[in-house]
Amino acid sequence: MIPCEETRSWNANWISAGSCHINWQVPALPAPYFRKEFSCSAQGEAVLYLCGLGYYELYLNGKKVGDRVLDPVVTQYDRRTRYVKYDLSGLLKKGKNVIGVILGDGWYNPSTADCWHFDKVSWADYPKLICELEIGGKTVLASDDSWKCLRREGPITFNALRNGEFYDARKELPGWSSAGFDDSAWENAEIIPGPGGVLTLQTMPPCKVTGTVKPVRVFPAADGGVIFDCGGACTGWARIRVKGEAGAVVKLRYSELLNADGNKIDTSNIDQLVKSGEFQTDRYTLSGKGVEEWEPRFVYHGFNFVEATVQSGKAEILELEGRLVRTAFDSVGSFECSMPELNQLHQLTRRSFEGNFTGIPTDCPHREKNGWTGDAQLACETGLFNYDLAESYAAFMQTMADSQRPSGQLPGIVPTGGWGFNWGSGPVWDAAFIVIPWNVYLYTGNRSLIEMNYEPMFRYIRYLGTLADRRHIVKFGLGDWCHCDQSRMVDACVTSTAYYFYLTTLMAKCARLLGNREDADGLSALAAGIAAAFNDAFYHGDGTYAKGEPTAGAIALEFGLCPPVERRKTAAQLAKHMETRRCRADFGIVGAKYVPRALANNGHFDTAFRVLTQPGYPGWMHWLDRGAGGLWEHWIGTASRNHIMYGDIAAWMTQFLAGIVPDEKHPGFAELSLRPFAVEGIDFVKASYRIPAGEIKIEWKKQKGSFLLKTSLPQNLKGVAHLPDGSRRDLAGGDGGFLCPL
Repeated sequence: MIPCEETRSWNANWISAGSCHINWQVPALPAPYFRKEFSCSAQGEAVLYLCGLGYYELYLNGKKVGDRVLDPVVTQYDRRTRYVKYDLSGLLKKGKNVIGVILGDGWYNPSTADCWHFDKVSWADYPKLICELEIGGKTVLASDDSWKCLRREGPITFNALRNGEFYDARKELPGWSSAGFDDSAWENAEIIPGPGGVLTLQTMPPCKVTGTVKPVRVFPAADGGVIFDCGGACTGWARIRVKGEAGAVVKLRYSELLNADGNKIDTSNIDQLVKSGEFQTDRYTLSGKGVEEWEPRFVYHGFNFVEATVQSGKAEILELEGRLVRTAFDSVGSFECSMPELNQLHQLTRRSFEGNFTGIPTDCPHREKNGWTGDAQLACETGLFNYDLAESYAAFMQTMADSQRPSGQLPGIVPTGGWGFNWGSGPVWDAAFIVIPWNVYLYTGNRSLIEMNYEPMFRYIRYLGTLADRRHIVKFGLGDWCHCDQSRMVDACVTSTAYYFYLTTLMAKCARLLGNREDADGLSALAAGIAAAFNDAFYHGDGTYAKGEPTAGAIALEFGLCPPVERRKTAAQLAKHMETRRCRADFGIVGAKYVPRALANNGHFDTAFRVLTQPGYPGWMHWLDRGAGGLWEHWIGTASRNHIMYGDIAAWMTQFLAGIVPDEKHPGFAELSLRPFAVEGIDFVKASYRIPAGEIKIEWKKQKGSFLLKTSLPQNLKGVAHLPDGSRRDLAGGDGGFLCPL
């Protein structure tokens, strides 16, 4: 269940260390520490409400509260800020207690110059917090100028999201969040303006450290450091154990690649768009007190390799581990088959999906960390088939709504400081605002996202109409991004107009779902007009759309633009094109989703399977041959090696190989449709998927010329299995088995 936005009346003030932004060139400052000692005698439920910007860590009586990291989730701060609710019942002591908070810059104070101008965002200011403690429903503690603050003398001397974190252990403050600590040298906090947005409860799962990775190999670097190979694409940071003299400095640098000689890290593929500061670099200054352990708090990185160097002084690096950080949503799906390469591709897709959901769905965890909406919408079915994402997507959709202009226009990145409205967006990217709420409804049966965002979604459709010419053709926007050969990429007017139709069609379905018949009728009429214009402009009558690019034919088939009498011809042309190209990826990120789907849905399943599994360049298996540790941004691998925009393939495996088919007539899989394909080259498939009614388990295998399907379904779940011989079998809850000839 996705809860409604929860707000509350506050009795507290926003407070800070006293510095404020007077222009966008103000310097970065050390992380401030705050503490408040108070006496507690009241009994009852104890609830703490806290928002600390950009990121915070909360302490109570000397201990960190919980295991959340990188809180709160980034938002469009001048429109909305998230607060977190803590149950402290049973944790408070009778008598003196201390609340402590450390603040990091995060997205709220992005001091690094970059291509998206986050260093100049309107909301930027030094870190601040608001905090209130209630016991038995009564306020007993609230942030104000009586709180004490350590302004610039703390151990976190620098933190910037796209640079790194510097920590000086000589400045540590033992007992700073415990009663009795001498804070006489600390200054009083100052009451200041808040970020400007409405404060709403954060209900999505928090970011957490979800795993620890031991290096698969450790070897010397050419410059005297040590390189730790973490064995694949990682999002998070390194945890180190070191010993040495006080003041010695250990530098950590993170990369995806090594140089040609394999003895230095190489960040040239990901560091071009960050324009100031050291890219993905942490520093730790030793206290000199025995074996020391440290990991950052307020930054995260994308990496395969970490180079650790004793930059100055005498120190020994004893151990380094990779710490995996992401939004801690639950896994709800699994997939396994007899083809090891396909299993590996599925695992890499999950790894890149997880590594690109750190508070928001991102394009990459290193170079940008931006919430690119195109990446999010193209990968959302993979997300929903594998993870419990309804609440996480609800938060992201709220941030999209907060980023929308009054005209209905949306940016290509969410949140945004103003960049991405006039380039980097367009219907394929903006589609996230309608596609994600629809898919959450389709996969979970929950229509809350549609209800909450119906008006701004409809406003976007009206805005798209202002971009269309008199024939309903839309030329604005990015299209089939990252084709291996730009000269072969379909024109953006084809993809933009097709998405205009697709989104209008989905919006009509949303209107009908909510009982808005007048809206639904108007949207359906508009969609019909767009379809006629699309076919008039781009269809040649021989099964070919546009200049014959496979993406053009695939989206015409998948979106329902292709007239029914032309579908067989269009699918045949698409299959012929791909077979002529030896099933190599003659498409970018849009075609990567829709070409395999269009082929599989229109009688050319073997060709679709070959598209996914052919080993040559360009293609997914080529990445495996090159030792990929995640999905890449470009087919050739020259840029980021942890992107999710080609990641619909994991959803394809679940839907077409395992056969679990979403059905808008039965949202949330209220009735189950199974349609497994017994493709040549696969001998067995095992898959599981947790739906609202319980867990679906599917297993099929080929044996002695027959196809054996086994199912384990939630009680009371009904459905139909469509077997490879064309027969239909009724499904029922519990265990079942079906056999048919191949």
